[in-house]
Amino acid sequence: MTTRNAEIFEQWIRQEFKQLNTSLEDLYFSQARRENVDGVGEDLKQQLLRQGSELIAKLLVEGNTDEGFDSGFNLLGNVGFFMAACRRHGLTDPEKETESPLKEASALAMQLGASLGVVPRFASAHQETHNQAIDGHYKTFTQLADEALFLEYNTRAVFAFIRASEALRHCLPLGVSHPVTVDLLDTAKRALQQVVKTNALLFNKLDIDRFFYSVRPYFKPHFVGKVNYRGANAGDFAGINVIDLLLGLCQAGDPYYSQMLVEKFLYMRPDDQLILRDCMRRKSLLDLLLDERKSNHNKPWFQDTARAFLEVCEMHGKIATQHHEMLVAKFIEKPSSKAGLSDESGLTASGPPLPVLLKSLRRLCDLRNAADEPGIKSRFDDFSLLRSSLK
Repeated sequence: MTTRNAEIFEQWIRQEFKQLNTSLEDLYFSQARRENVDGVGEDLKQQLLRQGSELIAKLLVEGNTDEGFDSGFNLLGNVGFFMAACRRHGLTDPEKETESPLKEASALAMQLGASLGVVPRFASAHQETHNQAIDGHYKTFTQLADEALFLEYNTRAVFAFIRASEALRHCLPLGVSHPVTVDLLDTAKRALQQVVKTNALLFNKLDIDRFFYSVRPYFKPHFVGKVNYRGANAGDFAGINVIDLLLGLCQAGDPYYSQMLVEKFLYMRPDDQLILRDCMRRKSLLDLLLDERKSNHNKPWFQDTARAFLEVCEMHGKIATQHHEMLVAKFIEKPSSKAGLSDESGLTASGPPLPVLLKSLRRLCDLRNAADEPGIKSRFDDFSLLRSSLK
């Protein structure tokens, strides 16, 4: 159930809001310096600001906090879309502010975020797992084909990761010696193969400049109230970290990795938060196999399970490498360097300068590949030991 005011706001987000953003993106993209938004399309920006603020003010007076999780989460996403668009068009700027000038939007977002147990801004779930299509059209910021392409393939990858993580979670109660565990590991591998395929298709189809200049800017950090929240990240769901933890490639006790988990918890839906917390306390499949290795490594079940397990790990590492060396390099690193924007603030969704982000992503990629790299808490030695057990 939703209120009439919430329905009107929903329709505005799906129609006029999207049209205004598209018109502005076309104006920006026609310039020699496509990153410039100052002084461009000011009448359109003010129209977007005025219409969105008026609709949100009515919702704030209404006190829309008791319509159920799905309705509240959807409304939070709509408010978040509006605030992110204002940030994209320079109507707000955390470098020039100490709090958001969007008072009504901040108040409603904080009210909803607190009641739902999530961050008070749009998250990746609002674009992927919880983005209802109506007559074939799901919510986007613009009418640009490249934004739709980016979200569609991201959503495919997210659900493939979720399928893989669910298969791995089912392995735990069965145990590593159960014959069906091999089947589940194969299911996980095939799901991860789908991620590789999806990423490759996105890599080939997505227009570099349209993504860099017209899609990426909607993911910038911005203030909600007095807190500057980072942008949404496609990895803000439990599945990918469940895979990290249950395979044993990453460990909750690693300060680098645990800090990353702490920072992303509230960007996930509450049910995802519970799943990830549960997996943080579980023993990984790698450690379970290593426990069995000494006395059972010659047994057929161990050989079958270990081999299937290593194939899943190899595929997960391949995705990490693919993401870092193909997608990030092609769509963020190279175009930012070409435009002389590599050191610009606000370039990344997570907030830190691009070189800092790239270093962090490289470290995560090395962990997911169990790479033999100094200074990281890699499981290289443990994986080498397990591989040595295979006949």
